[in-house]
Amino acid sequence: MLKDIDHRHEIIKNFTPSWFASVMGTGILAMDSLFFSTYLPVLKGVASAIFYFNVMLFFVLLIPWCLRWCFFKENAIKDMENPVISNFYATIAIAMLVLAANFIVIGKNVFIGQIFWFVGAFLTMFFGIFTPYLTFKGEHVKLDHINPAWFIPPVGLIVIPIAGSLVISYHTGWLRELIVFVNYFGWGGGFFVYLALLAVCMYRFILHNPLPERLAPTIWINLGPIGAGTLALVNLIRNSSFVTMKEPFMVFGLLFWGFGVWWVLMAILMTLHYIKRLSLPYAMSWWAFTFPLGAYVASCHVVSTIFHIALIDYFGFLLYWLLVALWLVTFIKTAIRAYHGTLFKTH
Repeated sequence: MLKDIDHRHEIIKNFTPSWFASVMGTGILAMDSLFFSTYLPVLKGVASAIFYFNVMLFFVLLIPWCLRWCFFKENAIKDMENPVISNFYATIAIAMLVLAANFIVIGKNVFIGQIFWFVGAFLTMFFGIFTPYLTFKGEHVKLDHINPAWFIPPVGLIVIPIAGSLVISYHTGWLRELIVFVNYFGWGGGFFVYLALLAVCMYRFILHNPLPERLAPTIWINLGPIGAGTLALVNLIRNSSFVTMKEPFMVFGLLFWGFGVWWVLMAILMTLHYIKRLSLPYAMSWWAFTFPLGAYVASCHVVSTIFHIALIDYFGFLLYWLLVALWLVTFIKTAIRAYHGTLFKTH
């Protein structure tokens, strides 16, 4: 095991922050499996199995993540200052938010779900502000550094209300007001920062060199803000008793979802372009295939439920199987390379 590693400490030293994207992708797969168990009942059991596996995966990955900050702090800080890699630090916080939703919806354990949500929301707000701050003040940032991974911190903010909106009703007084504040700050801040960064990324896509082949899967991250944003908005408005006119927000959610159809097709076309004309080598960035698509699949189910449009749900169920295929391929490739130690070589 790990036979290609010369020194075991390399596992910790070169443990990249993007590892927690695997928890995000696995967690959303569990949620989607539960949603579509209405079509295939066996998926309910699959959802529970994936959920428990994901909890174990999170704590296994947490060990080297923490040890790296203890013993290889300089390497961790260097990654934090990198205009590309720094954005993946937010994945640990988003992973906690996804697990919070898993615990509440699948595990029916609101207490543990709230613990994950409070800690995850705090860390998400930290990364959602600190990571862009490092980019804003950095003279080292170049046009080549622009890529959809820049969406990850604002996506984290948008994800906050997915589980956070479910927590509102369990509290009263100042704590309830604080939860409402965090939820609305998360969605509002994340959404508008995403719009700004989307314009920047579009500029790069059209007028600059194509993304490096190892970053090609990040094209799918565009679906993250759309899928998570739609899902979070619906949950937030549903659980906000002070919002009396809910229909306009739901209609906006439907329009936002429609934008996602465009990005699904574009992401597929661009991926095929890299496969046929360039190349698509495996990297940890392959996990970008999973959570964004999974979030959009979940939004399909929720939107179809609200507006009673079965075709949208069928479309989501079709994309669910694409998600399963992408998750399986990515998980297997990750496991094989982790076993041989190639993922822990100097990056």
